[in-house]
Amino acid sequence: MYYIPEPRSEVAEMGPRPPPEEPPTEAEAASDASDTRTSPPTPGFTTLLEKLKAQYSNLEGLPPDRIVPTVGLNIGRVEVSNTKLVFWDLGGQPGLRSIWEKYYEEAHAVIYVVDAACPSRFEDSKSALEKVLRHQDLQGAPLLILANKQDLAEAVSAEELARYLDLKKLDVRAYTLEAVSAYDGTGIKESVDWLVEVMERSKRTEMLRIRAGLTNPGSG
Repeated sequence: MYYIPEPRSEVAEMGPRPPPEEPPTEAEAASDASDTRTSPPTPGFTTLLEKLKAQYSNLEGLPPDRIVPTVGLNIGRVEVSNTKLVFWDLGGQPGLRSIWEKYYEEAHAVIYVVDAACPSRFEDSKSALEKVLRHQDLQGAPLLILANKQDLAEAVSAEELARYLDLKKLDVRAYTLEAVSAYDGTGIKESVDWLVEVMERSKRTEMLRIRAGLTNPGSG
């Protein structure tokens, strides 16, 4: 699994193997956590990934105050219900955006993280999501949208964000939108459990397994 952030938004995608590393670019001056719990300028997928590690394994993830936005490539591995997930976490600096499409073909699913505490960025998030989902290499990929930062008082609900994103326009694919907090872990486990269940019966997963030689066509 990996994530590709669009401007002020983040996408995570599942795949069977990690992509090759790309040279890092200059880090943006931003922190992914704040002692005052104001909304930092990133949606928080890297923080979410660390929380996932803590919830699904015996490993303790990095505390939020030590997490900074990804520069280059960060790979996370988590086992959920005997399913090994690989998260591909790519930095969102302008120098990396031109390579995002190179990773779509192997993605089993998409996780799209939105900063629910910053409505001024919703338009960017909406346009970025539409651009990602239009790509032919992601046809049929299950979609998990996370309305992050629900620990902040100014965060909008999942229902309000769904109305803004106008999810009725989505093409035919399995999707859900959940309210979560990467800071305290609220809703994360339930959301990922849903995605794993949907991926297991997804035609896209079947197609990728056949392509990788893991399943014979028509074997059921």
